[in-house]
Parts: sequence; structure tokens; C-alpha cells
Amino acid sequence: MTVDPDCGLLSPVRAGTPAEASTGDEAWLRAMLDAEAALARAQARLGTVPPEAADAITEAAGNARIDVVELARGARATANPVVGLVKALTSAVGELAPGAAEYVHRGSTSQDIFDTAMMLVADRTLRPLADDLDTTAEALAGLARAHRDTTMAGRTLTAHAVPTTFGLKAAGWRQLVLDAAVRIRRVLDGGLPVSLGGAAGTLAAYVEYARLAGDADVGGYVERLTAAFAEETGLAAPVLPWHSLRTPVADLAGALAFAAGALGKLAVDVETLSRTELGEVAEPAADGRGGSSAMPHKRNPVLATLIRSAALQVPVLAAGVTQSMLAEDERSAGVWHAEWQLVRECLRLTGGAAHTAAELARGLTAEPGRMRANLASTHGLIVSERLSAVLAPLLGKAKAKELLGEASRQAVREDRPLRDVLDELPAITGVLTPAALDELLDPAGYTGAAAALVDRALGSKPNPRASE
Repeated sequence: MTVDPDCGLLSPVRAGTPAEASTGDEAWLRAMLDAEAALARAQARLGTVPPEAADAITEAAGNARIDVVELARGARATANPVVGLVKALTSAVGELAPGAAEYVHRGSTSQDIFDTAMMLVADRTLRPLADDLDTTAEALAGLARAHRDTTMAGRTLTAHAVPTTFGLKAAGWRQLVLDAAVRIRRVLDGGLPVSLGGAAGTLAAYVEYARLAGDADVGGYVERLTAAFAEETGLAAPVLPWHSLRTPVADLAGALAFAAGALGKLAVDVETLSRTELGEVAEPAADGRGGSSAMPHKRNPVLATLIRSAALQVPVLAAGVTQSMLAEDERSAGVWHAEWQLVRECLRLTGGAAHTAAELARGLTAEPGRMRANLASTHGLIVSERLSAVLAPLLGKAKAKELLGEASRQAVREDRPLRDVLDELPAITGVLTPAALDELLDPAGYTGAAAALVDRALGSKPNPRASE
């Protein structure tokens, strides 16, 4: 049978990105081997595995050539790939140093190794993901700064509302990305622990091997072993075994879901603003990008489309991961197993979206001319709220509302500028000069605190750890 690799044909958002490389089957296999080697080194540091055996296990794990397809198919008999991995690694260690083979996987259980590997895969995916979020935030800060005062239509429920600025919109995107980076780094900073519990979360076999080696301090040994394992892997040391206490996995999924959603907001706004009839932003151009198979004239917003596709999937997948907190007993039959692919896809999709967003943000261009033209398309109606506020104390609230309501309807009905209609109303011209009307009808004069909000956002510390 021919075996096709999962190369992202149906998931182009992650195809060819760092997240694809760090979450593939080979990467997961490497993480499991790294976990086995780290465990042996940690036990050697505490005297329950001979140092030369730990060296042999580390060497064999580093050079292991295990057929991942064979390993996957063998896992159907055991419900997880670690059993076959241990067999293959033990054989490799035996060839290298026969006396060391008995120390492979010493006292451990499949979930210890697999969960630790999951955390290693997550760590190796989240670090470049966080860097991509930083790059995206920096690029969006540049857009916000450059377009601090670039007026555009604010839209609510799809329609023109009141004016805003593109700088404020970009600052909002940036803030979401910074919020995502905070959550990702919070997971990285102590939220990815090693798994060490043994068969039922008591570490009984680990303790027994320590007792046989002459270490009677059960509590002290467990604490030292967990700390040594954490140091060897670069992960955190948990307070308790977490075979069925899935906080680390739920936190990981939650951070990824938020990050995907934050990037999705950027994407959906870019898609909307790049519509032909709006044309207020444009994605970076590249040879072959955005083309249509049928329409030569099209330039589709493909980067935003890829990001949005991920943002729609990850929260659903993350909900499945969170549901897996309902793990029965000390170790679960099926619930734990259900997490694996969900977690991998959350990592892949969010990592791919972050990498794509960095490219999008770096090359995104604003079109102030189109923004001005779209502002003018409603003939001044976009500032009717301002006129109402100014006229209320001059004419009375009810009369001002009535006059402006009729003037607005007439402007729309006759497709005329609101300014021309107001010129024909003595009640208006009697209290407002032409110059005052011109000023009140200028959208750039009614952006509220937009500029100050941009300044405040850009003045905040961009490094999520700066306030710690």
C-alpha cells in the first residue's frame, strides 16, 4: 500500500510553515525519543540508572531510525505509539550497549512519555509562533503610527456609522495580537510541564527503583526526579502528576484558540476592506498570489483567507480539547487519546496563521484615497450625529432630530449632498454659518479620541513581559 504524507494539501495555511515542521509525525517521534533520553539522564543524576546506560540511551535515541508508518500501525494493537517506540528503542540500545537496554523506560508508563512529548512539541511550536506574533504586532504598530490621522468610515452592522481612523483600526488589531502573545508566553512560562506519574499517578515504580538503589526518602526522591526531568527537557515541573488532571492541555488549547481568533479579526477586516467596492487596503503582492483559476482579473486576499480558515477551526478543536478534562479515573480510556490530533491541529493551524499574519501585516498597504471617496459616498450623512449634537441646544432636541431626519432622507432620495439640502432650510442657516456647516460636515473633524487612543495604544509597552 502506498502511504501519502500529510503535507497540507487540505490545510494550506500551515503548509511549509515552521508549525508544520514542528508538529509532524517525525517531530512527534523525535519528541518522544527526547523524552525517553531525558528521563534516563534524570534518573542517572539521582543514581537509579547508571550514567553509562543513560549515555547509551541518549545516543541511541538521537540516532534512532524508526519507521514512523510501522510505529503508527503497530499502535493499533496498543492504542498508543509509545509501546512500539520503547520496543524499538530498547533494541537500538541493546545493539549499542547490551547492558543498558534494561534501563530504557525504567519505571515509566506510556502516558508519561507521550504527554511529555506533547509538551515538547508545543514548546517547539509556540516559540516561533510567539516570534511571529511579535513581528505582526510591530508591523501593525507601524501602520497605526503612519495612519494615526487617516480618516475612514467606521462601520457598524455593515453600514457607515461615524468616522474613525485607519490608525485606530490598526492599533486595535495590534492590541489583540499583543493580548495573544501574552497568553502564549504565559503558557510557555511554566505552563508546559513534564509528565511523571507512573502507572496510576503514584510514581510507584520510580519510587521502588529508588528504594532498591538505597534511597528511602520517597517524597524527596519524587521531587528531585521531577525537577531533574524538567531540567533535562527544558519544561516545567508540575506539582502533581496530571494524567487525568488536564490543566496544561486545556490552557494550551485556550491560548491557541485566542491567538487564532485575534488573528482572525485582522483577517476578516482585511477581507472586508479589500473588497472591490471598498478597496481601502491591499494585501502584499507576489507572483502568482491571489490568482483565480477562471478569472484572470482577480486578485484575491488569500493571506487573510488562510488566516480566517484557521481562526474558524481552532476554537472548535480547542473545545474538544477542553472537553477532554472529563477524564475518568487515574488514566483515561479514550479521552486522553482524543486529545492528540486536536492538540496537533490547534498547534499547526495557529502556528500557520501566525506565520501568515506576519507576512500579511508586513506588506499590508492602506489606500487613503479610497477611504476618502468612501467617506464621501454618503454625501455627509456620516456626520449627522455631530450635527444633531450641535443643533440640539440651538433648536431644541426634538426639532433638531426632526429636521435632520427629513434632510437626511431627502439627501438619500434625491442623491444630493446633505450640505446642499441643509442650505435650503432656513431653520439651519439661521443658526449656522456656511463656514460652520462646512466644518461640521468634515469627517476628519469628527473622529473623537481616535488619535489619542492610537497614541495611548502605541505608548503601551509592546513586550508582554515588560510589566512583570
